[in-house]
Amino acid sequence: MSAAAGVAAALALLAAALFALASAVQQRSAAAVPEGAGGSLRLALALARSPRWWVGTLADTGGYAAQAAALAVGSLLLVQPLLVTTVLFALPLGARWAGRPLSRADWSWAAVLVVALAAFVITGEPTAGDDAAGWRTWLPAWAVLGAVGGACLLGAALRRGTPRAVLLALTTGLAYGLAAALTKGVVDLLDEGVAAVLTSWSTWLLAAALLGGTFVQQAAFQAGPLGASLPAATVGEPVVGAALGVTVLGERLRAGGTEWLLVALLVAAMVAATVALARSAASSGAVP
Repeated sequence: MSAAAGVAAALALLAAALFALASAVQQRSAAAVPEGAGGSLRLALALARSPRWWVGTLADTGGYAAQAAALAVGSLLLVQPLLVTTVLFALPLGARWAGRPLSRADWSWAAVLVVALAAFVITGEPTAGDDAAGWRTWLPAWAVLGAVGGACLLGAALRRGTPRAVLLALTTGLAYGLAAALTKGVVDLLDEGVAAVLTSWSTWLLAAALLGGTFVQQAAFQAGPLGASLPAATVGEPVVGAALGVTVLGERLRAGGTEWLLVALLVAAMVAATVALARSAASSGAVP
């Protein structure tokens, strides 16, 4: 691993730790607001009056800053998979708050995730692509993301409880995955000055993706238990971000031949471990 990749990995892990803290604090704040009259406006106003929610927002902002710094020196294919370690930080954090030890299954799944991530980075050797792409290159991806996100939001509007929380969390993953891919281009524009950043369409689309994702995430936290929303959002963002890195920005893995089979198995192991750990972190008594 190059020095730049090592820095990117360290920053990605810092981002994951901050995101874990933010999710735990914000979910507790959002869950305290009952669904019903007032809808989205009531949720927004209630959260704005919660000091605890602002602490979570500060952690979330720090996490995004660390993620942006990681993407400035590393590829989406490296940084985004490492963000699933959010669950590794959320699990002991929640267990400590709840005063309970981690189970043998928790330790086993954590080991699977760590080994799978390390093997993925070593075997796949993710390579950087373009930092940004023109809007015409983005069009097919936007069409797919818009269709899937729209379907999730429509389904969430028609459902309640756990199904609604899962659909909103999936939408959150789509928004944040898009934001991660756009972040690389916006960070690259910083070299050209503030004017270049403020006049770029990618900056405003990034802002919309971040704000929309944040609000939908709070709605997911309010709609159901963290065990419903955390796995979907935790897996969704890295998958979408990595997919956009390949399809839009031209990033690649250096795996060849039978190594592709190993990469596929490692990705499946990472997804399974992330879902299991996210459910455990969000289970009764794990995350407040």
